[in-house]
Amino acid sequence: MKKVLFLTTALVCSFAALASAQMKGGFTGNTGNTAITTVNQIENLPDETYVTMQGNITSQVGHEKYMFKDATGTIKIEIDEDDWNGLVVGPEDRIQIQGEVDKSWTKPTKVEVDSIQIIPAK
Repeated sequence: MKKVLFLTTALVCSFAALASAQMKGGFTGNTGNTAITTVNQIENLPDETYVTMQGNITSQVGHEKYMFKDATGTIKIEIDEDDWNGLVVGPEDRIQIQGEVDKSWTKPTKVEVDSIQIIPAK
């Protein structure tokens, strides 16, 4: 009887651990950085500045590389495959991205995206 009880308890704990490992979630409220940065402001920011931007992805220009456009201009962004979290967007979708400015001596400035979400239509 003790073996059955032990095995049942172990099985329940295994399923609970598996379920919690598969659930992905996070905080959806104010992240502390509510100021929206525009494309034309990026050039004046230091490398590794964390930014929040709103606009549209207009095209894919390479592996994990995209062109992002807002009302002030266009900039290359990089979104790693695991940062999409199953989200699918097209050029017509208004999005908000958060990430770091990446400046280089030899390449144009870009933004390395950490998170992306669709802005719901009003």
